[in-house]
Amino acid sequence: MSEQLYESILETLTQTDKGTFGRLLVKIINEVSKIERANALGAEPYERNESRRGYANGFKDKTMRTTLGNLKFSVPQVRGDIEFYPTALEKGIRSEKAMKIAMAEMYINGVSTRKVTSIFEAMCGVEVSSSEVSRAAKMLDEEFFAWRNRAIGEIKHIVLDARYEKVRESGAIVDRALFSAIGVTATGHRMVLGVSVSSSEAEVHWRKFLESLLARGMHGLLSVTSDAHSGLKSALRQVLPSVPWQRCQFHLQQNAQAYVPKVSMRSEVASDIRMVFNAPDICEANRYLKQIVEKYSMSAPKLSVWMETNIPEGFTVFTLPKERQKKLRTSNSMERLNRELHRRTRVVSIFPNDSALERLATGILIEISEEWESGKCYMKMDAEVDGK
Repeated sequence: MSEQLYESILETLTQTDKGTFGRLLVKIINEVSKIERANALGAEPYERNESRRGYANGFKDKTMRTTLGNLKFSVPQVRGDIEFYPTALEKGIRSEKAMKIAMAEMYINGVSTRKVTSIFEAMCGVEVSSSEVSRAAKMLDEEFFAWRNRAIGEIKHIVLDARYEKVRESGAIVDRALFSAIGVTATGHRMVLGVSVSSSEAEVHWRKFLESLLARGMHGLLSVTSDAHSGLKSALRQVLPSVPWQRCQFHLQQNAQAYVPKVSMRSEVASDIRMVFNAPDICEANRYLKQIVEKYSMSAPKLSVWMETNIPEGFTVFTLPKERQKKLRTSNSMERLNRELHRRTRVVSIFPNDSALERLATGILIEISEEWESGKCYMKMDAEVDGK
């Protein structure tokens, strides 16, 4: 990649992802500083070596102001007849742009390259091998892995969705499904429950994703909101058979248009379906539905049959408390996630492998989830209604 593309990726990633990049900067400089200390001492930690010039003596915290905020580094200390301060820290902060460009390469590709290694060596004044660069990058992967596998606990409502990204595989460019799940906790806060990359939205892949959420302790579900993808529907029947499913009303509106025989009828059909979904309760919704099914039985018979069968799948939300219905009747809460994912993945365009896609998506979703979990309550929860 050209330096211009590096900078483009960096700018896009760091616009709302400073927390993740800050953590990565700290991890990498800390790792390189330890490498430099070992070189200065002439020995690795606990290595018996007659040419040793001193001894490691723990670490001292140092907070520095950077464009990514105040970052706390662990500065390696030494004892014996030697003075040491990591040039990786001195030059790394002064050459922060170069460091972050190198980080962008690792963040996206997840592989060590000659360019990344040369940047570290130019900045730090020490030789950094490809394996050492990879080790520094893997530290962030470990953090991301831990987040994707963290315990979940009680979740009252979940919203599911998938989007597709381009990935290289064996020289070809293929589509990959990026699964994500939003949960609403018992306190009414949103959180991103998980993210996963799969070859498609087939039932087996959705089932594996849902089973992973249960394995991490998800319980207490009152509803699931999603579109009507056949693989997802089958997986829900297998994994969460007793949890009521709400079919996204927005997608239902869109799906209905495929059965409208004339363009001139589209606006009227959309208005009639909105009337059904905006009904005050399920009884009125069913009454309105019956009316429009009859209304279009002659002018649009296929639409009439489709509405009678499919529209009721959007009525589950009427069984939930009124104050929650507006936010759970569609999967629109996924829009921000998908917008953020698209805004940043489009810079990369084609990912070199599945791991690179999962790495970038995880970094983005961690930031969004942390903001949600520490922010205002998303939904009012009623303990009596929820059976507590």
